[in-house]
Amino acid sequence: MPAISRDEVAHLARLARLAVTDEELDVFAGQLDVILRSVASVGEVAADDIPPTSHAVPLTNVFRADEVRPGLNQQQALSGAPEAEDGRFRVPRILGEEQ
Repeated sequence: MPAISRDEVAHLARLARLAVTDEELDVFAGQLDVILRSVASVGEVAADDIPPTSHAVPLTNVFRADEVRPGLNQQQALSGAPEAEDGRFRVPRILGEEQ
């Protein structure tokens, strides 16, 4: 017995305001049946004795420890800029004259 009937697919199509032909209803019913059965089979695989996991293998933190380091001062940061004005990067205007 299919997991979803042709009438149920037609009802879903009406709810979604989709215009589907009789041929499309048959195709969609078959495709949705395959999808629903696949989802149901995945649900059957999970067993109570298997703990939920987020990864197949244990992971450890691979990031380096954070270290405070001196940063650039304003003059150093602006030294490589093509243009600077009033202690800031000068960039081309991207918006019109409207404000």
